[in-house]
Amino acid sequence: MVGVVALAVLLGDVVMDGAGALDRRFLDSFASRFPERAGIKAALWGSVWMLSLTALVSFPLGVGAAIYLEEYAPRSWVTRAIQTNIANLAGVPSIVYGILGLALFVRTLGLGRSLLSGALTLSLLILPVIILASQEAIRAVPSSIRQAAYGLGATRWQVVRMQVLPVALPGILTGTILALSRAVGETAPLIMIGAVGFLAFTPGSVMDPFTVLPLQIYSWISRPQEEFRALAAAGIIVLLAILLGMNAVAIVLRNRYQRQS
Repeated sequence: MVGVVALAVLLGDVVMDGAGALDRRFLDSFASRFPERAGIKAALWGSVWMLSLTALVSFPLGVGAAIYLEEYAPRSWVTRAIQTNIANLAGVPSIVYGILGLALFVRTLGLGRSLLSGALTLSLLILPVIILASQEAIRAVPSSIRQAAYGLGATRWQVVRMQVLPVALPGILTGTILALSRAVGETAPLIMIGAVGFLAFTPGSVMDPFTVLPLQIYSWISRPQEEFRALAAAGIIVLLAILLGMNAVAIVLRNRYQRQS
């Protein structure tokens, strides 16, 4: 109860500080050293790019890995070791993934400090969460459904594609969207790979430099002027709206597919 009250007080303080700065000019202006001209256009579009690329990379890989581990992988010590490592990776601090992204994507693969490097790094961060959530959803599908399909002569892939995945889809989508909600709020790994705090243009390709909303908020909150703190509060409101919207989409999709199944 105390935590709920504290959260409500914090949210109320953020809304009171940032509501006055939240307007169309704020959403359609680039960052500036003058608070009356500053906005979140570059950071907002950078977050949209980052979220889209991360979803494109992490969703098929995560769901594919979960399908393999649950439906195809033999029950051996190798599979158990992989499963244990995936569970452990879900608890690794995000800064470690930032260091890995810097060494692997930025330097070794030569992708530079680009959107693609950031998306691949965040994909590594949330892949264990997506895999575990997808495994739980697939594991919850009654075995009688599989046995009935096999009894009618279906192949293993037909059973997975036509029977298992449709039933497991609500849980898979919910876990994926919640994992992406974590990714959209991350700052530390993106700082490690070179996200910039000031950008006066929106990204045009996956190899462009970028900034994101959490980094822009951090940049503003570290400035001494009171006006920038109001801008940071407005940025927090926008970020919270994105997170709440994603969670609402997860709930709607889950309820829709549950009714269909």
